[in-house]
Formats: sequence, structure tokens, C-alpha cells
Amino acid sequence: MTLPDVVSPEEWLAARKALLTREKEFTRANDALNADRRRLPMVEIAADYTFHGPDGDVSLLDLFDGRRQLIMQHIMFDPSWDDACPSCTAAVDELSDGLLDHLRVRDTTFTAVSRQPFAKLQDYRTRKGWTIPWYSSEGSDFNYDFHVTVDATKAPVMFNYRDAPELADKGMDWILEGSSEQPGYSCFLRDGDRIFHSYSTFGRGTEQLGGAYAFLDMTALGRQEEWEEPKGRSEAARAAMPDFAS
Repeated sequence: MTLPDVVSPEEWLAARKALLTREKEFTRANDALNADRRRLPMVEIAADYTFHGPDGDVSLLDLFDGRRQLIMQHIMFDPSWDDACPSCTAAVDELSDGLLDHLRVRDTTFTAVSRQPFAKLQDYRTRKGWTIPWYSSEGSDFNYDFHVTVDATKAPVMFNYRDAPELADKGMDWILEGSSEQPGYSCFLRDGDRIFHSYSTFGRGTEQLGGAYAFLDMTALGRQEEWEEPKGRSEAARAAMPDFAS
């Protein structure tokens, strides 16, 4: 197992100040990226989606709960599964009531949607002790339209903004066969009763939300996953899977 070099306080301060310069460059670049994200054009939602929840059937507009914005987590939960995806579960485990309250203060509602029938969602939510709103898209095209259920028999294959030929070219042929659930987040904006899709992110794009990874990235041992540099920082490096199974 390797560890960082041991140096004098003066050498550490010099190295830290050099890294601080790069961190500030990254912060400014990230601010610019966030501004460009806010400049993205929007697409109006024309479909009349129905979701199933604790009070019966609701619309996409209802999910806003009267607020201007909606952030939605697409939790992987195929109707044939008994439990939701472990990595999606870990992400929800890290959500706090305080975070949800803070979003509401800024006129933003957070909710989750999965294709699993609502009764099984509710059972899993109870078992996990979650408080987030969670709705079922069972029976609608919602998951297919937003490419978080990938199934060529239901909709043209697309994942992370790559179509079937692009996915095949990237060695992701596995996603082209059968049906698969994928994780992601989508953002919607409401103007009166009109709803607009402003942003979705998938794959490692979801890491921008923070969670345990953001804290681990500050430490000397990092995420302790196999792909990280420098190598050898963990005696038992894990796969790049944010399920945090002990």
C-alpha cells in the first residue's frame, strides 16, 4: 500500500499553494460550465404522462407540487426486480430531509420515478426509511422517452446522448440487446401549466451532485477504487461502483 510523500511543512505549503491555483482554475471553469448549462435551450413536454403515487394517479405537472422547478432522479427498478439498484439506493441514502427542504426554499421540488409498480416502490421506500417522494411510471412511455429504460422494441436506442451505432462504436453493444434500466437525473421548469425539459445527465455526470464521492475526493486515499491514480492507495481497491456495500 502506497502513501503520499512525507515532507516538511514548508514543502507541503508550497505544494498546496500550487494545487490551490489549479483548484481555483477548476472552480472558475466549473462556474462557466454551470452558466452554459443554464443557457441550454428547453424542450416543451407535449406528452400527457401519468404517474402512480400514494394518492392515486398524478400528472407531471402535479409532481412539481406547485413549485417552478422539478429535479427528478431516475431510480433503476425493473418491474421484475425485488430491490432497486444498489448504486441508486446508495445515492438516495445520502439525501437528507434538510437538503430537500433547502431545495424547496429555492422553489425546487425533488422527486424520484421508477418503472416498478407503485406498491413495490412503497414497500422498498418503507424498508429503507426514505422520505423522498417516489412515483411509478408503470404503463407509460416516460422511461423510454427519457432513455432510462433502454429497449429497442419500445423506442430507438439512446444512452447518454449516443445512438445505437455510436454505442456500438464505443464498445457498449451490451446495451443494444433486450431491455435495461439506466440511472440519471432530469430537470424540468414550469411556466404556468407549460412544462419544459431543461437538462438530463447520466453516467458519471451524476457525480456532480456530490455525496460521499465528493468528500472522498478530498482525502489522501480517495475513493479507493481500481481506476484511480496513484495506484496502491488501498489494500482492497473496489470496482467503480458507488453502492458502498460494506
